[in-house]
Amino acid sequence: MNFFSILVLAFVQGVCELLPVSSSAHVIIAEKLMGLDPTSPEMTLFLVMLHTGTMFAVIVYFWSSWKERYFASSKIFWQFAKQVSVATVCTGIIGLTLMTLIEKVIFHGSAHTEIEHLFGNAYVIAAGLATVGVMIIISAKQQSIDTSKDFGVRESAWIGVIQGICLPFRGLSRSGSTISTGMFLGLDKMRAEEFSFALAVVLTPAVILKEGLRLFKSHEASLLVTNNLVSIVWPSLLGMVFSFIAGLVALKWLSGWLEHGKWHFFGYYCLSASIAVLAINHFLP
Repeated sequence: MNFFSILVLAFVQGVCELLPVSSSAHVIIAEKLMGLDPTSPEMTLFLVMLHTGTMFAVIVYFWSSWKERYFASSKIFWQFAKQVSVATVCTGIIGLTLMTLIEKVIFHGSAHTEIEHLFGNAYVIAAGLATVGVMIIISAKQQSIDTSKDFGVRESAWIGVIQGICLPFRGLSRSGSTISTGMFLGLDKMRAEEFSFALAVVLTPAVILKEGLRLFKSHEASLLVTNNLVSIVWPSLLGMVFSFIAGLVALKWLSGWLEHGKWHFFGYYCLSASIAVLAINHFLP
């Protein structure tokens, strides 16, 4: 993988992971356009490191506001921890249930690779992009936003459920869906954003671990040892740095559009991207 490919994929992942436009959909299309194999050990390790970079970007960007809002006292912190825990548990239950149903019911216990192909299917990705696009556009028109309303267990649970539904389906943006859900519930835009990315920090290590285990269980994982390790690891480390920088830029962009009433533009983009995915899938092998 050359420097240009590293830069492009890191930028796409770093920006799209944190903007409500689905990073997986954009990364898959970028890989397809550059002729890269996303199933190779090198690419798996690379994507894991890109996720790590964006996770650190979220922590750095939101740390001051989280510290001010959620770490002001032990009572507030434990209330926040309970809300995050409720949402994360709901995410795990819904996400794992959906994965199991898809594997056991739809695929009748077929190989995991076939399920991955389903989630990478252009029609599934396009449907996910269109769905989150509509959610964003509708949520942007919500009039009953209460800036003084706090997150409760009910709101946390609903956001966790929606996040769980997003997990298996590429194209269904996690941040777009969870922020929109918070706004549907009448929550302040910025608090919905902060809570959504707090959940991302909790969820991302699990995603990194899952991808890491998938890499080392692969029969090709030995390539990481038998080949020149430096030539495989350095692109991943470089990509992590680039995705961190791109992630900070994306979060600044997202916060600005939320504050200035431009949230709906992300929805229109997702609808356009849905059409583009179908077009690219039709014209490219």
